Amino acid sequence: MTPAARLQAAIELLDEVIASARDDGPPADSIVTRYFKQRRYAGSKDRRAVRELVFRAIRRGAELPQSGRASVLGLAEDEPTLIDRFGEPRGPEPLGQSEAVASAGVVPAWLHAELSPLVSEGEWPALLERAPVDLRVNVARASRDEILQQIAGGTVTALSPWGIRLPPDSRVDDHPAFEAGLFEVQDEGSQLIALACEPSDDERILDLCAGAGGKSLVLAAAAPVATILATDSNRARLSKLDPRARRAGATIETRLLNPPRELEELADWREAADLVLIDAPCSGSGTWRRNPEGRWRLTPERLDRVVGLQRRLLDLGADLVKPGGRMVYAVCSLLSREGAAQIDDFLLRRSSWISEATPIGGGRPDGAGRLLTPGHDRTDGFFVARLRRPC
Repeated sequence: MTPAARLQAAIELLDEVIASARDDGPPADSIVTRYFKQRRYAGSKDRRAVRELVFRAIRRGAELPQSGRASVLGLAEDEPTLIDRFGEPRGPEPLGQSEAVASAGVVPAWLHAELSPLVSEGEWPALLERAPVDLRVNVARASRDEILQQIAGGTVTALSPWGIRLPPDSRVDDHPAFEAGLFEVQDEGSQLIALACEPSDDERILDLCAGAGGKSLVLAAAAPVATILATDSNRARLSKLDPRARRAGATIETRLLNPPRELEELADWREAADLVLIDAPCSGSGTWRRNPEGRWRLTPERLDRVVGLQRRLLDLGADLVKPGGRMVYAVCSLLSREGAAQIDDFLLRRSSWISEATPIGGGRPDGAGRLLTPGHDRTDGFFVARLRRPC
């Protein structure tokens, strides 16, 4: 592919990404992968160059662009040599008069007021930095020092006692230690959520929104004898946990839930859990450095829906905690409505519940919880709060 053909491919891909973001379709990674499966003639250098163009354009714009062409023209404002490729053979059509050009930005304008006050504008560039690859050692089967000796270029993470950090784009899924279940890829902030739970071997633990089970696996590694139930309403995601648990040597029960009947389907856990972890669905604003297109997907209506779901999940979790038990609530979000304000609202509804200090070393106090941010903690953005039901 010529440089002009690569630029045209990037425009076509960005058109697909924009449409998918608007319609809540597949993520950009999947779209790029599918695009090149259908174009086997493109070599590895072509694929890499086009992918880099696409994601540079995505990272540059906070607002959903009008088109892929507008997005690339915006990118050309920062990289003027791209303009020379318009009108070349197999490249983009020649430039016209008064074409739309996507603006640059980090945070969509409508979200400025939604951000936690802790996330100052000076921290915004860190929200889009390329994220490192963090590993979480399976401490039930290996020590961090043992794994560090096997991983070239790894350093210990600053906050998690289980973490190892590698440069961005490091690949470890074919490493023998990974295949043996000795570590998982997991952002340090995500590891800290499990650390905030302080799981014990004699406890009954419910991971209410387990997804593919990343945090269930941390809890099982930290408390191998605990009774752990991982639940979710997404069959495809939850089905990924069993093979991961077998690889890690962890015993984790799974249960598929059918909203809004969760409480009925968890009758055997009602007021019986020592710990309920709610890693709730959210805006994903804390993961923009990994998923920059998430800014294009989020709308006021989608945010309203997810905030309402979080509220319902908190009430559900509260009904599952036994007297004296605890609940840990977490979202990978930097928005106050999903974090501090959500917990303030819960404590108004459940006035007997007690807010506890969140036992992690990182983050800053944010209402009744703590907020981790890329700029302050070098992790993904997470809000985490710990609550206790009175005896």
